[in-house]
Amino acid sequence: MTEKESIQALPAERLYRRCDPATLPFKDTTELEHLDNYFGQDRALEALRFGLGINHEGYNIYVMGSSGMGKHEMLRDFLQQQVTEGPRPHDWCYINNFSAPQQPKVLKLPCGIASCLKKDMEQCVEDLLVTIPGVFQSAEYKARLNEISEEYSDREQKAFAALRDKAKQMDIALMQTPSGYTLAPLANEEVITPKEFEALSEDEQKAIEEKINELKEELKEVVLQMPLWMKEGRERMKKLNQNIVQNAVNQIFRELENRYGEHEEVVSFLSKVKQNVIENADEFREEEGQSSMPEDLKARVHEFPMYKVNVLVDNSDSCSPPIVYEDNPSLNNLMGRVEHEAQFGTLTTDFTLIRNGALHRANGGYLLLDAVKVLTNPFAWDSLKRALQSREIRIESIDQLLSLVSTKSLEPQPVPLDLKVILLGERIIYYLLQAYDPDFNLLFKVPADLSEDLPRNAENTLGYARLIAALQHKKSLRPLDTGAVARVIEQGSRMLEDAEKLPLHLNRLTDLLCESDYYAGVAGAEHISAEHLQQAVDAATRRMDHFRERIHESILRDIQLVATSGTRVAQINGLSVFLLGGYAFGQPTRITAQARLGSGKVVDIEREVKLGGNIHSKAVLILSAFIASRFAKDRPLPISASLVFEQSYGGVEGDSASVAEITVLLSAIADIPIRQELAVTGSINQHGQVQAIGGINQKIEGFFDICQARGLTGSQGVVMPSANTQHLMLDRRVIDAVTEGRFHIYAISTIDEALSLLTGLNAGVPDTLGQYPAESVNGRVAAKIEAWIAAAKKFAAHDKGDEDSDE
Repeated sequence: MTEKESIQALPAERLYRRCDPATLPFKDTTELEHLDNYFGQDRALEALRFGLGINHEGYNIYVMGSSGMGKHEMLRDFLQQQVTEGPRPHDWCYINNFSAPQQPKVLKLPCGIASCLKKDMEQCVEDLLVTIPGVFQSAEYKARLNEISEEYSDREQKAFAALRDKAKQMDIALMQTPSGYTLAPLANEEVITPKEFEALSEDEQKAIEEKINELKEELKEVVLQMPLWMKEGRERMKKLNQNIVQNAVNQIFRELENRYGEHEEVVSFLSKVKQNVIENADEFREEEGQSSMPEDLKARVHEFPMYKVNVLVDNSDSCSPPIVYEDNPSLNNLMGRVEHEAQFGTLTTDFTLIRNGALHRANGGYLLLDAVKVLTNPFAWDSLKRALQSREIRIESIDQLLSLVSTKSLEPQPVPLDLKVILLGERIIYYLLQAYDPDFNLLFKVPADLSEDLPRNAENTLGYARLIAALQHKKSLRPLDTGAVARVIEQGSRMLEDAEKLPLHLNRLTDLLCESDYYAGVAGAEHISAEHLQQAVDAATRRMDHFRERIHESILRDIQLVATSGTRVAQINGLSVFLLGGYAFGQPTRITAQARLGSGKVVDIEREVKLGGNIHSKAVLILSAFIASRFAKDRPLPISASLVFEQSYGGVEGDSASVAEITVLLSAIADIPIRQELAVTGSINQHGQVQAIGGINQKIEGFFDICQARGLTGSQGVVMPSANTQHLMLDRRVIDAVTEGRFHIYAISTIDEALSLLTGLNAGVPDTLGQYPAESVNGRVAAKIEAWIAAAKKFAAHDKGDEDSDE
């Protein structure tokens, strides 16, 4: 049996791994017990339990997995089950710092107490607004006020009366004028006129002046005493106000102090509020236009913000540690902020305008964040790290961090922090942070790596069916019958490009179920069947299929040259895959080569014009080394060759064309025709072994579609790596054509097998002397190389002869 004859096309049953509905022990998904949507994630769940259970610093968690895994929903469900029992979170609130208003104090209170305290303080201010004005209107207060007022009025009158009597005895009159008091001499109890005074003798005038000066000094002393008396009166009135208010206020605050007696910080706050109220009792007195109506009282409460309680976090409705997901983790949304109000063109603020952040809401529980969103929000990542390192939440504003404003702002007391932060993101982000951020390794010590797939066996197939049932129930979809479940399993393996695996990308699975339910609804069916699943799959392909149709049309119209019949020298059909988001399709691509006598260099034209990627360039170097090792191991290889992807105007990347490239290169060397009805894909190593590649299903279907459109001849097919047979989940149209013998798929493991299939010749096996059969592919290549070596020697000798003649 020749090498060519030993390579058989794959049978149809190896091209698709079916899930037999008869092996599923249920009629539809309503009969199945629902399975948690973190099915198959044992490794990640173990890491999560460890991270949630360990209470030491730095053991925050990074959940890593690719997009579409359903990380958020999976993690939320897991956390809700894990934290059903746990300490109830505390309430947090800010209160006024009466000694330093720019530095509000934070209160940590048991769950549900903060909102009660806030309401009680508002009611307290309302009660004060009613009680204090009433106290000042009482008869007792007015009587005591009049008593003090009359006392100081009598003191003033008595002082002036005594001075007036003394002056009279000295024949001097004390008179009150609009501008104050004045003294004048008397004669017969009548005030002497200026003329009469001038008529007196000098001695009499001098005696009168001395008396007046003496009385002036006494009058001055009385006048100087009056402000002191007024101040003393005001002090007594203030003390009276405080005493009378204190009695009323004590009654109001006594109930509050008893109610919050177990909370020392609250009692201390109430004491300071009470003292401040007593000291500023006049602020509560009614002014003109004010009333004690309930509506007016509620409006006036806002005039006393210093007595309010700013509830930062209210956990009165939480029975377990909070689970918070912040979708927009900006600095303000994470750490909180201090708002400002515009009043008369000026920005003002106080402690009542402090707003919470996600760290406040999650304190005592769990905070879920998207890694990329945190890293791309200015200052958010550094602020988060500082909070975790210091274990406190310090409110910062971007304006202050950038020094953009110089306005005076608040400096709220930091909130003690105790929580677990769980970052969710791609694996590459985790490894980059590990490599370039030293703090990351200290703060996020627990990686939870989500599995992308699980083995497709009987046990997991049933578990996957239960997972489908859970998603169907959660989304309120129609039940799936066994045929539909089997089709979902098959489609899952195809999406994963592995017939022996089941995908754990819940988002794509959920989308498939929802779209199938739509088509079941259109058909008026009560159950989702395999037909509805297929409709959903076909419709999703149709929505994204425009670009593929245009490319295939250009091939069928011979705009892009791809031959599917006959033979050509130095020309072969390679297979490539286009990735458009979540949609992939394959197409054949013509690869050509040229070879001639030269210096042993293989030129990769794609690399030379910077259209070839690093992996593709690596593959060309590997095949160059393979050819040199096989055909010129102990001597220079006298070849100059070039390789190119024809009509390729974009980048070329990957090593899946290396089998095609080495075949076409050998064809160019030995002038061996290549069968154009075959397309080939596969990677090669330096020993000539063919290795697995990606996108095998799409590549085969891409070439099949071109052949089918031109008419299947029965000799067309695809040559692929045997390692990829486990990945085959081909479309029904390809399987039917293979079953009917109109299309073939060959699995190879060595380059020689590929050469035999693609050229129709035996590749050739070396004998004991290392010689290949003359008519084999390797023999013809070796012969051509020998001829080039001889020619190279001839040219070398000729060149040497010319040099000797010159000498």
